[in-house]
Amino acid sequence: MAKAIYATGRRKDASARVYLMPVEGEEEGTIIINRRALDDYFPQKTKQMIIRQPLETADRLGRYSFKVLVSGGGFSGQAQAVVHGISRALEKAEPELRPVLKKGGFLTRDPRVVERKKAGRHKARKKPQFSKR
Repeated sequence: MAKAIYATGRRKDASARVYLMPVEGEEEGTIIINRRALDDYFPQKTKQMIIRQPLETADRLGRYSFKVLVSGGGFSGQAQAVVHGISRALEKAEPELRPVLKKGGFLTRDPRVVERKKAGRHKARKKPQFSKR
């Protein structure tokens, strides 16, 4: 068996550790997330579609198996962290895919995170209700 390729993907508070293994023989490529199948961990079809996007863009669906350990954040952040990790692992495996993945925006780490709550405010920016009298 070939050595697994490791990559990390992040989004918001979520962090995904992705291990890419080439598929051997007639077997199909699988995506296992936290020891569960993709459709079991992310039952929403939209999240499954988002996770498969870099593979479809690079035309590598079924050629690789992925083992992913994801933690932190919510479902959306986790799904986007997995996409980032898969894209980075694909780029390591096949450097010639970089332009395709870069054009699709899969290699860019989205830096947006939740703004911290400030003292005297309800949330980060929401002020207490103003009363004139």
